[in-house]
Amino acid sequence: IITMRPFRSPHHSASAISIIGGGAGAMPGEISLAHKGVLFLDEIPEFPRSVLESLRQPLEDKEISISRANCKSTYPADFMLVATMNPCPCGYLGDPTHECKCTEIQIQNYQKKLSGPLFDRIDMNVTAEKVENQDLRKAISNSNHEHNVVKNTITEAISRQKARYRQAGVYNSSLSSFDVSQKLKLAPAAEKLLASASERLNLSARSYFKTIKVARTIADLDGKDEIGVEHLSEALNFRKR
Repeated sequence: IITMRPFRSPHHSASAISIIGGGAGAMPGEISLAHKGVLFLDEIPEFPRSVLESLRQPLEDKEISISRANCKSTYPADFMLVATMNPCPCGYLGDPTHECKCTEIQIQNYQKKLSGPLFDRIDMNVTAEKVENQDLRKAISNSNHEHNVVKNTITEAISRQKARYRQAGVYNSSLSSFDVSQKLKLAPAAEKLLASASERLNLSARSYFKTIKVARTIADLDGKDEIGVEHLSEALNFRKR
């Protein structure tokens, strides 16, 4: 019996079988061991391309199918993917105090290690700015209070989703495209913004619905019943690569 949500963080040198699953008995891998928990991939561009592309099915279907000569198994893989990467191979692109030594081609090749279809399945892309050394201690000293405030806000947002869907285990991220169209309503101004942005940013159908679901979650955190322009604008900002 699992009493705590799993947190799996395989190293980028791990084999494809250990992450995806397989072997003689088609055993589950890290993505299934992270079911209902977090799969953390540090330095995600360092993972083999084949491993990264294999994440597309579980991120979409919440399960992974493994076929071998003598057996075929389907394992649950409903996890939250959290990944990190540097902006360039040397890590100093955009750093005001260190000069980046990478060429334009090196930067493009490094960032392209995450394919478009895989990136399309990631809900939020956040750039973390460098924290100055003298500010590190201040950030640590204030973290407990901020943690409690954020925790309470998230708890309230989850309660709003449970009251909205009235079904165990169903949250904004769980909704299908049809459910998004039926259950999530946008303010008229937000509708216009989404129509304009989807054309300007050339959003795919998957990105279109993911943006609405992220905006609904932002509105829940804000304590609002309707998705407004400010919520949709923030969600669109998370779609930038």
